[in-house]
Amino acid sequence: MNPQAEELNKLIQSENPVVYDLLSEKGKNIFFPKKGILGQTADAKGTKINATIGAAIEDDGSPMRLEAIASKVGLDPSGVFPYAPSFGRPDIRPRWKQMIYKKNPALNGVELSLPVVTNALTHGVSMAGYLFADPGDEVIVPNYFWGNYNLILKNAYGAEFKPFELFDNNGFNIESFAGALNDGPVGKKIVVLNFPNNPSGYSPTVEEAKCIMNAVKTAAEKGNKIAVLCDDAYFGLVYEEGIEEQSIFSYLANLHENVLAVKIDGPTKEDYVWGFRVGFITFGIKGGNAPLYNALESKTAGAVRGNISNASNLSQSLLLQAFDSPDYFSQKAAKFDIMKARYDAVKETLADEKYKECFTALPYNSGYFMCVKLAGGIDGEALRRLLIEKYSIGIINLNNIIRIAYSAVAAKDVKEMFDGIYSACIEVRG
Repeated sequence: MNPQAEELNKLIQSENPVVYDLLSEKGKNIFFPKKGILGQTADAKGTKINATIGAAIEDDGSPMRLEAIASKVGLDPSGVFPYAPSFGRPDIRPRWKQMIYKKNPALNGVELSLPVVTNALTHGVSMAGYLFADPGDEVIVPNYFWGNYNLILKNAYGAEFKPFELFDNNGFNIESFAGALNDGPVGKKIVVLNFPNNPSGYSPTVEEAKCIMNAVKTAAEKGNKIAVLCDDAYFGLVYEEGIEEQSIFSYLANLHENVLAVKIDGPTKEDYVWGFRVGFITFGIKGGNAPLYNALESKTAGAVRGNISNASNLSQSLLLQAFDSPDYFSQKAAKFDIMKARYDAVKETLADEKYKECFTALPYNSGYFMCVKLAGGIDGEALRRLLIEKYSIGIINLNNIIRIAYSAVAAKDVKEMFDGIYSACIEVRG
């Protein structure tokens, strides 16, 4: 093991040995190199002639660039063309942390790590898998989950999934979740909680969020060491009263010394910048302090450096410009209103009882998606193909559960979409 990794491990063990025990073998071995090329480059910062950086510089000291590209970007070249740090830009990290506190007032007074920038949330989940998942480790997930978890956590890190039933009638199945947490011997547990959920579009009520917190706390009090990965990809898109608008991370970040909450979030969906590929990983644990968090940040940045080097400097710069805009919040509110109008159109359309002949909606209240469960005798794949070929409607078939991304459907087209699905169901069933 590299001495720099050993140094970080000793620091983590001294501050919270549970966090050390949660680390995978990769997580224990990773470090951010302070020596070698990076260290020598840092030492040379500010020199008159600096021949350490693996980038090209113009004679005037600015980043070398093509005017064909630079002319299209109205930003200072220093925020566009050079590498960003593997930790992320030092100006966006505290800014995003500040925004986390503003969006989640329950975190007031809770000490968190400084977010580390990832290449959006897919990479964020992957880096969490790198740090915490060993081959054969069980990951507790809802039975409705984002399919890319398979590639990220199963294929890449060899984890195994332990699903719990997401729903009990029209709400969160706390009994199934608690059962999955407490099943098997006391020890290391990895949990993924994704709200609003992809694919179902469900977020817990305030009371359900408290029940989730209590279930995790009860399991921790039994001696389980729990890493909870909070996938907040669709954060902020809650459309009903009584639904928890704060991240489940805010319930867990100061819950127990045996619970490490890992917030994986970013502007991808929150700010409608899918192609920017900027995300963040933030850590929270009861008793967490700067030395512990600094060590976790270093390990995370080391994993990022060893994987992609760093996230886009340009994207981070553009986001900072947006966050500073006086119109930022009003523009977000306007887009939210469009999304809610589409949600309301879905809800209004499905109030018609006729659709229940062919499908029923799974619980939904937030996010981009909702799902319907097909009635018996209707083949989801046959339905999907017929919808494309005859009705020019595209949906996703998930084993006879149909996922509908109403985020991409104008409110005026929602009824036509469901009427098309209904008619196609009649045809498929015969």
